[in-house]
Amino acid sequence: MIHVLICDDHQIVRQGIKQILADAAQVADGPQAAGLEPIEVVAEASTGADTLACVRAGGIDVVLLDIAMPQRDGLDILRQLKSENPRLPVLMLSTYPDRQYAVRSLKLGAAGYLNKSADSAELIEAVRKVARGKLFITPSVAELLAAALGTEGDDSTPIHERLSHREYQVFRLLAAGRSVGEIAEQLVLAPNTVSTYRARILEKTGVRNDVELALFAVRQDIV
Repeated sequence: MIHVLICDDHQIVRQGIKQILADAAQVADGPQAAGLEPIEVVAEASTGADTLACVRAGGIDVVLLDIAMPQRDGLDILRQLKSENPRLPVLMLSTYPDRQYAVRSLKLGAAGYLNKSADSAELIEAVRKVARGKLFITPSVAELLAAALGTEGDDSTPIHERLSHREYQVFRLLAAGRSVGEIAEQLVLAPNTVSTYRARILEKTGVRNDVELALFAVRQDIV
């Protein structure tokens, strides 16, 4: 039995995933399912704090983690989960295009990355594969990963991909029109720290202000 924790701040999404995995469990009980591990959703979480609490309580084999979580985003939660439980498979789920977060997720220790537009069979396959200790990577993500590894440390690496995780978080929020104060509150950082990140981002992207940064993000299809 694969015990799954679903982490998403939208109840309707959690219910949908839960139903998909419940259907998979019924198939696993059937005569045509030799060798397929049954899947059971044993816990749900809508925030990062709840996610960490569920994992610390034990009994979780696979975590399905949304990237767009409130307060702390999924990548922050992923980093802490892998710090506390290096062997726990975490499958990242996202509505964003693969190129925005797939490679970052894998570099932070995710066992796989799946867009929410994937069909139910792919989700079930991903859960079973990461539960066995393997990576789940779609062909499109594999291409992105190969390209990233091939250009790592190279001048051909897109500028925004050279940003650190925290810089990328601040970058996206600035490009979305958030103020330094709003970003500080959302990321639980001091405003001065956010301002320091902002200065680094402007320098690395070669733009002069937040308006140019927003235009840069649109051209790069980041927001």
